[in-house]
Amino acid sequence: MSEQSFAELSARMLAENGYSLRAAARAVHYDVAYLSRVLRGKQRPSRKLAEALDRLVGAQGALLATVPGEEEQERLARSAARPSQVDAATVEALARVLAAYRRLDDTARPESLIPAVMAQMREVVAMLKEARGRHRAQLAAVASEFVQFAGWLQAQTRQDARAVALLNQALAIADEISNGLLAAQALNFRGYIARQQECPQGVARWFSAAAFTPGTHPAQRLADMLQAAAGMAAMGETANALRLVDQAELLSDAAATVPLPEAAYWLTPAFNRLNMGLCTLELGRPDEAVEHFEAGLAGLPAEQRGAAWTEEHKAALAQARRAL
Repeated sequence: MSEQSFAELSARMLAENGYSLRAAARAVHYDVAYLSRVLRGKQRPSRKLAEALDRLVGAQGALLATVPGEEEQERLARSAARPSQVDAATVEALARVLAAYRRLDDTARPESLIPAVMAQMREVVAMLKEARGRHRAQLAAVASEFVQFAGWLQAQTRQDARAVALLNQALAIADEISNGLLAAQALNFRGYIARQQECPQGVARWFSAAAFTPGTHPAQRLADMLQAAAGMAAMGETANALRLVDQAELLSDAAATVPLPEAAYWLTPAFNRLNMGLCTLELGRPDEAVEHFEAGLAGLPAEQRGAAWTEEHKAALAQARRAL
């Protein structure tokens, strides 16, 4: 991650949390001039400053993790200059940065993340275009997930056309390396966009496609089936929706016991209660929907309960309560 990306991300997260430059400098006990240089991308942050900023904005270590160590930074710079010689350590470093951005999605607004994520995504995609050798497939997986995540952030801010273009690109990369997990997640986000557009046919189509993509995790398939069923129910296809719910419920044990991959870390049983809430609400069962939404939101990790992506479920919970 470049100094400029860290600078912009940190500045946005400080503003999001109500800190001016001077207030932030006082809070982290650093000279305001030094902090200003860091937040303008003019100076690389020390690890201690990155740790202090991370604590200040409540990022749970994720903001700090977006800053590679000096050795990793040098390795990334060499690989960017000579992408045909990318090695396993470079791919692992990029994957760690990506995982950190993913976690920041639980604590920061998507608007704060987009500039840094887009910049990093472009670097990884450019590296992939020139990469050769035995580590290219691993790099492609990281690139696909980076592009997919950028698409998800754009979708959250309702930049639908940009989101669709990015998700299509992510899907193409995932298909190139036959990675069903990443392909399904890109399709899942297309379903999310359709839901925001109030297009139940699109919801049913994209989530169904995700659910039946080979190579997915049971928790992915469960989540996608429930959301596809919600789309079907909204179209009046109740019988088909109920059949899909029955299929989804058969996956519950496997979804809860098979370890989640980092690329889908959020698909916990609590999260899938939220998906069941969306489904039962569309099936005209607001009492069940309220129960699922309340249990799902309460069961999320503390750092996720205020995430921007939970706003959809909180609004649906309010709708279900009104329907009682």
